[in-house]
Amino acid sequence: MIKPRALVPGDTIGVVSPASSIDNERLQKGLDLIRSRGYNVKTYPHVLDTDYYLAGNDQSRAADLMAAFADPDCAAVLCSRGGYGCARLLPLLDLDEMAKSGKMFMGFSDITTLHLALNRRGLVTFHTPMALTLAYEREPWVHESFFNLLAGDATIPVEASKPETVVPGIAEGVLTGGCLCLLCDSIATRDPLETSGKLLLIEDVDENPHRIDAMMTHLFNIGLMQSCAGIIVGEMTNTDDKCDPTMGAKPWREIISERLIQAGVSSVLGFPFGHMKTMLSVPLGISARLNATDGTLEYLESPCS
Repeated sequence: MIKPRALVPGDTIGVVSPASSIDNERLQKGLDLIRSRGYNVKTYPHVLDTDYYLAGNDQSRAADLMAAFADPDCAAVLCSRGGYGCARLLPLLDLDEMAKSGKMFMGFSDITTLHLALNRRGLVTFHTPMALTLAYEREPWVHESFFNLLAGDATIPVEASKPETVVPGIAEGVLTGGCLCLLCDSIATRDPLETSGKLLLIEDVDENPHRIDAMMTHLFNIGLMQSCAGIIVGEMTNTDDKCDPTMGAKPWREIISERLIQAGVSSVLGFPFGHMKTMLSVPLGISARLNATDGTLEYLESPCS
């Protein structure tokens, strides 16, 4: 794997919008927090562009992303927000060159698509809050987890909630995953979700219960759940509040637990990962050990060089 170097105060973090748009007020609020920790920030020309649900056209968003990875003054690349649009960029990106740069790459939600593509090319990436996420008040440990990971320290804060055991056992593997709907969308593409022998992280937001069932069932039916070393589920944010009234609803924890038990691999539920307010920053592409019996995750190597 290609590991990015740890950041130090004075380094420049490039900020791009590869998916949906962000307004300048929220962008600046998130970037002010980063500046307060001693980092410099550089935004790229189309970071505030908007085109309906996209942050400008595909060519502009791809150009900014490539420019940030190629910029010698930029030590890391942070996405301003998720939403939708990263998959549209894949044909326009030189993903091999992006991975070879060894730049730290950060984001989550729709950014899952880019994590999968860059991890497959050997780059360790970071599933972290983005500029939009940082613009809102969070528990102090959420920010500390983010800034500690930037500095190469992936220690899980003691304040982070402990997940519950669904299938006990101990499993080791490389961490992969992200937002469930994007993981499913990746299947049969050039850069699909690969789970064999890995620890799979799963979360999502604003999905109806039956859609969570459908996506988890799809992963199960094609064998991707059973081939994992272990499965770590975060939160299906807002799912229990959303349902088709003509279909009824089932709590997402019950839906997920049913599939995890059927898959039969070591698994936990409720890991502080995803669109939740108390989200942990997690490195993707490094080896870790899941103790599903105790509800703990231990990183077996440093995320940085």
